[in-house]
Amino acid sequence: MKTVASSLLQIRPASGYAGDVPAPLALQWIQAGDAVMVDVRTDAEREWVGYVPGAIALAWKQWPGMAMNPGFDEGLKAAVPAGKKVVLLCRSGVRSVAAAKRAAELGLEAYNILEGFEGDADEQGQRGHRGGWRFQGLPWKQG
Repeated sequence: MKTVASSLLQIRPASGYAGDVPAPLALQWIQAGDAVMVDVRTDAEREWVGYVPGAIALAWKQWPGMAMNPGFDEGLKAAVPAGKKVVLLCRSGVRSVAAAKRAAELGLEAYNILEGFEGDADEQGQRGHRGGWRFQGLPWKQG
């Protein structure tokens, strides 16, 4: 794992949920037992692109068609023990914002992980070269 300056491990204010957190801070919380990670990407994304070991897989939207997951609320409530934070991860940090807002509506202390798993697209339209969980050298697997 790359070394990260403590100034980069700060919560950023957000509207409708507890805040946005850099991936290394989310990992610290998870390792300390203070938070649970919920990966809101589709099953296909996790299977083909990679996943974070120990993260709870709970799609925000379902493939194909990207329809809302009707079991999201119940799955989220079951995944997060009382008193724990939930950190939400998607591809680039967009769906996880929507999921964090919903989690907050359900009464959870919810955070979006900045840059998601793959980060922003580069000049060639490819992800994985500009930020994100995987780019930062944090734990992940593929296949």
